[in-house]
This record gives sequence, C-alpha cells and structure tokens, in this order.
Amino acid sequence: MFIVKRFSFQDKVMAEKAFSIRTAVFVEEQGVDASLEYDHEEEAQHYLLLLGDKPIATARWRETEKGIKLERFAVLPQFRNRGIGEIMLKEVLKDVVSAEKPIYLHAQLKAVPFYQRNGFYKTGEPFTEAGISHYLMKYPD
Repeated sequence: MFIVKRFSFQDKVMAEKAFSIRTAVFVEEQGVDASLEYDHEEEAQHYLLLLGDKPIATARWRETEKGIKLERFAVLPQFRNRGIGEIMLKEVLKDVVSAEKPIYLHAQLKAVPFYQRNGFYKTGEPFTEAGISHYLMKYPD
C-alpha cells in the first residue's frame, strides 16, 4: 500500500529519506552535480511516497516569481513504470491547484510524455539544465 507523506525541510528524518532517493536518481544515476541538486530546500514543500515503510519516490514544489514550480520528482529505478510517479504528481497537484497561480516544471526530455499524459503542455524550445535537456512545461489554468 502506498502512502504519501508531506513534510518540510525541518523534518530531518523525512528529508534524509527524500535526499537518499534524489541522490540515487539524480546524482548517481544521471550524473547531476550534487551541488546543483540541493537548493531551495527550506522554502519548498516536500513529499515522500512510501511502499509500506520503504521510501520509493519523492517530489517537491515551491513558489517562485513565475508561480508554483514542481521539482525533483524521482522514483527509484526498480519501482518505475508502475504508476507511482502519477500518484505522486496527483498528490502534489491536489495541493497546489487551489493556489490559483501558474503551475510549471522543467521536464527532462524522457519525462515529457509522462507529464503530457497528466495534463501538462510543452512551451518554448528545449534547454539544458544540470547537463540534461529539458522542456518548460505548464499546467493548464
């Protein structure tokens, strides 16, 4: 059974669990420089998806001058393609849609179809962030 927990950066136990997933996915698997991976932690609202008591996915959102930015969606490799990312995305959207602000994210190219299936649309040209090609994607108003 999946459980999604919301937490703030001040909850160091939960933060460490989320960071371990982000380190495995972004730093180790994708080669993102760790110094680029950990930023804006205190201002973000964080999420951890648990299978029983095992943390298997994480995400966060934060408010920027452009609206609500969804970030750091990561699912451990052995749990991908099972709908877990969608569970996490829907939980995050449930919390931010009521803010009545633009919702956007920077999607890695391989994740674009996932976000399109979940209501986001691409805008602009691809760009490189942390050495990986991305598209700016927005959620309909």
